[in-house]
Amino acid sequence: MHVKIYQPSRSTMQSGRGKTKTVVLEYTDLSARRPEPLMGWTASSDTLNQVKMTFESVDAAVAHAKEQGWDYTVDVAHERRVRPRNYTDNFRYLPPEGDKAKA
Repeated sequence: MHVKIYQPSRSTMQSGRGKTKTVVLEYTDLSARRPEPLMGWTASSDTLNQVKMTFESVDAAVAHAKEQGWDYTVDVAHERRVRPRNYTDNFRYLPPEGDKAKA
């Protein structure tokens, strides 16, 4: 059994950073997904792809995976980059680089 451990990013509908501190452990797909013939929904014969476990830290998730005897992959979260800006930067004029004063 192979599991993936990662820290989820915030959703596009979310402006804050709530619910992004947790770590998620989820199973990788064991069977291929295919469209269901009757309704056209995506179907899979594997129900483990619906299971997601949350943990407080990556170490706790790794310890649980080792305890169960599962192979695991840890995806490293991207660091948040904050570029400090002022309100006046929105209106600052920056001349094009190729348009220098000709002497």
